[in-house]
Amino acid sequence: MLADLGYFALIFAFLAAVYSAVAAWYGNRIGKPAWVESARNATIIIFFLVLVACTALVISLLQNDFSLEYVWRVSSREMPTYLKVTSLWGGQAGSLLFWNLLLAAFTAAAMSRKWDKQRELMPYVIIVGSMTQVFFLGISLFIESPFVRTIMIPPDGNGLNPLLRHPGMIIHPPMLYLGFVGFTVPYTFAMASLMANKVDDRWIRTTRRWTLVAWLFLSLGLILGGRWAYDVLGWGGYWGWDPVENASLMPWLAGTAFLHSVMIQEKRDMFKMWNMFLIILTYCLVILGTFVVRSGVISSVHSFAQSAIGPLFFGFIAVMIVFSAYWASKRSRELSSENHIQSFLSREAAFLYNNFLILAILAIVFLFTYYPIFSELFTGEKGFVGPPVYERALAPLFALLLLLMGVAPLTMWYRSSVKRIEMGAIWPAVATTVFVGILFAFGVRSWGALLGFWIVGFATILTLLEFWKGTRARMRRGEKAWTAYSRLLSRNRRRYGGYWIHIGVLVMAFGIIGTELFQQETQIRLQSGESVSLGNYEMVFQQVERYPGPDDLVITEATVDVYENGNLVRSLNPRSELYTRTMQPMTIPNAVSTVSEDFYVLLVDWEPLTPDSATFRVYLNPLINWVWAGGLIFVLGTLIAAWPNRREEKVRVADPSRAVLGTTG
Repeated sequence: MLADLGYFALIFAFLAAVYSAVAAWYGNRIGKPAWVESARNATIIIFFLVLVACTALVISLLQNDFSLEYVWRVSSREMPTYLKVTSLWGGQAGSLLFWNLLLAAFTAAAMSRKWDKQRELMPYVIIVGSMTQVFFLGISLFIESPFVRTIMIPPDGNGLNPLLRHPGMIIHPPMLYLGFVGFTVPYTFAMASLMANKVDDRWIRTTRRWTLVAWLFLSLGLILGGRWAYDVLGWGGYWGWDPVENASLMPWLAGTAFLHSVMIQEKRDMFKMWNMFLIILTYCLVILGTFVVRSGVISSVHSFAQSAIGPLFFGFIAVMIVFSAYWASKRSRELSSENHIQSFLSREAAFLYNNFLILAILAIVFLFTYYPIFSELFTGEKGFVGPPVYERALAPLFALLLLLMGVAPLTMWYRSSVKRIEMGAIWPAVATTVFVGILFAFGVRSWGALLGFWIVGFATILTLLEFWKGTRARMRRGEKAWTAYSRLLSRNRRRYGGYWIHIGVLVMAFGIIGTELFQQETQIRLQSGESVSLGNYEMVFQQVERYPGPDDLVITEATVDVYENGNLVRSLNPRSELYTRTMQPMTIPNAVSTVSEDFYVLLVDWEPLTPDSATFRVYLNPLINWVWAGGLIFVLGTLIAAWPNRREEKVRVADPSRAVLGTTG
């Protein structure tokens, strides 16, 4: 009964999406606003229909309804309730249904807002948005339905993939999905502005906060994915340049470039075509990323099994590229700008350099990620690009990007003098050189690390000086330091929120340099009572025990004592887990964490026949926790930048032409 209810809800949602597109087109064509209003209402109804379908599937999961093939594949009777709920996105069909729910929610929220000032755009917004909804609802309805019945009802299910039972993976996929579907809103408004021939910056102002929210969720998804990899995959790292990781990173890079570039269009009426290109690129990379995750076209530890939906995704991407390119070329004259960059040392130029560097990084990631496909297409053999190749190719570009991040605030609109930039940069450069000299004196001998720390330190000082200069200017008016800073932040949230984002990135970069260049590791087999040393730490192996866990789980857990400089720090319990139903093993590390480093231990091998010996892999990860701390600062800065500004809203209502668009830059 529930399955039938969910299935019919999907049918009606699909029909409503088709109706909304047709009604919006027809109403706009004959000049009947009632039809457009009806189409708008249909897009809102879609959300409630998909919500019914998702609710039906979740209840089926909770009730162990193994007559549904999807429930049998991703759930089991002994799984805890919270995992049964999160099984909604634990398999391909369910995750696509969940994707549809979030897409419908974003679309309905956009349609529910007051849109009188955008009345000319809305028919086209509905048409473009419905095109995406029709495609994804069609996939969930006709190709990957979660409501398919089993031929015979099994007594129990397979259970959720062990990789997805980590708390990070409970939150990580929804964050990525929210980021992905969130970028459909600015894309639909961009296409609508082209179709309506209204190519000023109104669509950017309308969708600025939507874009920031989507970017925030995608950023959270990437950070949580890194934490999941560090805690679960058992290789001592947080980013392995896996195809699915890259499929999420690429739209984030394109969206980052877009967020920086749109400021130039609002401020100088420039880069109109460029911004159209960036939002189209972001949207296409979102769809392509979904295609990579679900098609199995590239091998990945994250991806779902291969299925028949790959060609459909590829076809939809091709259609949307042609559709977008047609309208962009049709409005190319209107998208041209009379203003041009007047100086290569202006702020406009700095933003453009920022975009070029980001897109160069994106292009390399794209080429390396899809190299297996390209190589098989042209040579007949599937090649592979490993993490060291990524790192060697991208390190110089990331270094230049971080350097530009610090120098850009020293530039001015229209034109900047070399002398002004030199005056602003000289003392931060001296201070950073002293800092690097201290690192050298304390034993840091890697020139790559010293250069990286110099760039990060230099950019950090320049960014912090922006806060100091703004706060000091307000203190001269008689305000106390904290009052001056808080008012500075509250009255220009987008600018200084953007600087906090930059600080978060720089803190992460500091941690990445330390982890990538100074990580130590060893693998050793120990007898009970034996020890191994790494850095200032010594680990003494005590024992291993095996015991049954919940559901079909068998746990093998070691006990080791960790000493630092001869003093006992704590006992760790690294373990391995075997899910007997699927015979899938998991390696769960344990670590001693400090501000400066992690002593990270993995139980690699243990056999009951030799109970007093075990094999361990041990890592010393310097500055790894700076990566997570930088991520928190990054998120805080994005929230500040996206937070509504009442003062700005009043200005916008009084005179929309005076509204100022901010970015993260």
